[in-house]
Amino acid sequence: MASAWAENGTLSPQADDRSSLPAEGSPSPSSREPPGVPAFWDTPLNQGLSVLVGLALCIAMLGLGCTVELGQLGGQLRRPVGVLLALLCQFALMPLVAFALALSFALDEVAAVAVLLCGCCPGGNLSNLMSLLVDGDMNLSIIMTASSTLLALLLMPLCLWIYSRAWINTPLVQLLPLGAVSLTLCSTLLPIGVGVFIRYKHTRIADLLLKVSLWSLLVSLVLLFILTGTMLGPELLASIPASVYIIALLMPLAGYASGYGLATVFHLPPHCKRTVSLETGCQNVQLCTAILKLTFPPHLIGSMYMFPLLYALFQAAEAGLFVLVYKVYGRDTYKQDPLNEDEDTDISYKKLKEEEMADPSYGTVTTEEHNSILMEPTQTAL
Repeated sequence: MASAWAENGTLSPQADDRSSLPAEGSPSPSSREPPGVPAFWDTPLNQGLSVLVGLALCIAMLGLGCTVELGQLGGQLRRPVGVLLALLCQFALMPLVAFALALSFALDEVAAVAVLLCGCCPGGNLSNLMSLLVDGDMNLSIIMTASSTLLALLLMPLCLWIYSRAWINTPLVQLLPLGAVSLTLCSTLLPIGVGVFIRYKHTRIADLLLKVSLWSLLVSLVLLFILTGTMLGPELLASIPASVYIIALLMPLAGYASGYGLATVFHLPPHCKRTVSLETGCQNVQLCTAILKLTFPPHLIGSMYMFPLLYALFQAAEAGLFVLVYKVYGRDTYKQDPLNEDEDTDISYKKLKEEEMADPSYGTVTTEEHNSILMEPTQTAL
C-alpha cells in the first residue's frame, strides 16, 4: 500500500488498476448512509420521483380544500370543539408519541428527524374516508383535518424545533431546514384555497376532484414504491433499521388509541370518538414525504424519506382493521342516533338529553296529579 504512492505524492502504476476506489469527495462504501444511495440522487429517475411527490401533494391539498364548505366552517368556528381537538391531537399527542418512540428505540438523528416530522404533520385525507366507513361525524372529521393543516403553518416547525433538541449536536439537526419546511407548508395554501372555491361554486366538480384525490393517495404510494425499488433495488429496504419498521407499526396504533382516549375525556358520543381516533392516527404522508424529499439534503436524509411511506402502509392497514371490526361487531352497538345528526358535537345538549332519559321518576306522577284534580270539585261541593 505504501509503494502505491511515489515520494512526490503522485499515484504509481501499481495503483492504476484500482478503478474501483471511490472518487475524491465521494463517500466510501463504509461511510455511506445508506450504502449505495448517494450515487442515485442526481439521476433523472430520482428527479422524476421528486416531481411525482410534489404533484401528489398538490392533488392531496386540492382534495382537502374540496371537502370544506364555508357554511359548515363558520358553524364549527362558533363551536370550536373540532379545532381544539385538532390542536391537541396533531400537535400535542402525536409529536409526543413520535418523540417517545424515537428515544425508546435509540434512533440516530436521521431516523429520529424522519419520525418526528411524520409525528408533527397534520391529518390527511385518509382519515375522512375511514371516518365515513365507520359512520363517524364527517363534519368533525373535515374540520379537524382542515384546522390541523392550517395550524401546521406555525405549530409544525415549532414542534419540530422543540423535539429535535435531543439531537441538537448532530449535523442534520444543525442544518434543519425549518425555513424550507415553512415554505412548503405555505405552498399548500394555494391548492387548498382553489379547492374551497371550487366547492363553493361547483359542488359536482368538487366531488369529482375529491374522489380523484383519494385515488391519487393510493396510486402515488404504489408508484413511489415501484420507482424507488427500481432506482435502488433491495438495498433500500435492507438499509432501513428494523427499529424503524417497528416504529412505523406502533406509531399509528398509539395515535388511534390516544385519540380515542382524548375523545373519552371530552365525553364525546361514540361516533365522534371513532372520528377523533382516526383523525389522530392518520397523518398527511404526502406532506411528510414532500418535506423529506424536497427540503432536506438528500445525501444526509438518505433512505429515511421512505419512512412516511412505511407509515402510510401501516396506518392504512390498521385503519382497515378498525373498519372491519366495526362492521362485524360494533355497527349495531354504536349506531348513530339519526335524530341528533345536527348536534353531533354539541356535548352539553347530548348530556342533557341523556340525563332526562335516565330520570326514572319523570312522567310517573300523572295519576296522582289527576286524582288530586278530580277531588277538588268534590270538596268544593261539600
